[in-house]
Amino acid sequence: MKGIGLYMPEIEQLCTEFPSTVVLIDHLGFIKPPLNEEEGLVFSQLLNLSRFPKVYVKFSSLFQVSREKFPYLDLAPLLSQVVASFGANRVMWGSDFPYAAAECGYKAAKEAVLLIANQISLPPSDLEWIMGRTVAQLFPNQWTDAKQGFHRERE
Repeated sequence: MKGIGLYMPEIEQLCTEFPSTVVLIDHLGFIKPPLNEEEGLVFSQLLNLSRFPKVYVKFSSLFQVSREKFPYLDLAPLLSQVVASFGANRVMWGSDFPYAAAECGYKAAKEAVLLIANQISLPPSDLEWIMGRTVAQLFPNQWTDAKQGFHRERE
């Protein structure tokens, strides 16, 4: 949980040598909203990974990434920049279940994303990508199976 900055050279090497490998950066790379130049540089390095078309970013574990309490609105500028760099179709929300349950709850974790998206005036189509379309595109068989299993359990 020391952040992605320690591993950036290896990630870039992986992406360069194996460009067809899908890379999923979990929890925004554990990058908190930058407070100084060094932290800003690490965030810039994350954004620079957008040049590799197979790199995706999970907007998850907000309670660990934010410097604020729920609804973690200090993450709005980060989400805005990540979407601007990667495109909403390469960003996905993750609930961080079960850990979020102890922090704010699953419902609130999802609500935080909606509040953050609203703060940056994220278009509904981008929000749709982040909240499910990206993961469905990236893992089509698993997503279909999971949805079918969920519907069977509800019946």
